[in-house]
Amino acid sequence: MAPRTGTAAEGGGAVTDDRRPRRRGQGELEALVLSALREADGPATAGWVQEHLGGDLAYTTVITILTRLLEKGAVSRERAGRSFAWTPADQAGLAARKMRKVLDAENDREAVLASFVTGLDPDDERLLRELLRQARDAGDG
Repeated sequence: MAPRTGTAAEGGGAVTDDRRPRRRGQGELEALVLSALREADGPATAGWVQEHLGGDLAYTTVITILTRLLEKGAVSRERAGRSFAWTPADQAGLAARKMRKVLDAENDREAVLASFVTGLDPDDERLLRELLRQARDAGDG
């Protein structure tokens, strides 16, 4: 897909009130890059990601976004010649890291966990109890 250019009246990309193209936020770019990596058949280079996104992002921008995602634990990388091949982290592991990060940032862990557990629907509460039982049983063996 070719990048869209021009004003909204010309059928181009999104524009702000002062008629300049709208800047995408960091979170939006990270989501685009992660989405591209998930569509790859395996580890992908930054060049592949750039091309897959239509080439409207600079290569250096893609590298910056991938590096930020690496720091957040959202992707991993492995050496591929002179550059790197990037792989998205699994969704469940990423969500769990985010939850731990939020929990670790709070002073009253008990209150946070109690609030979380009491807000679960009955099916999720049963699942959590089962997972805790399995973890306890695995630790006893």
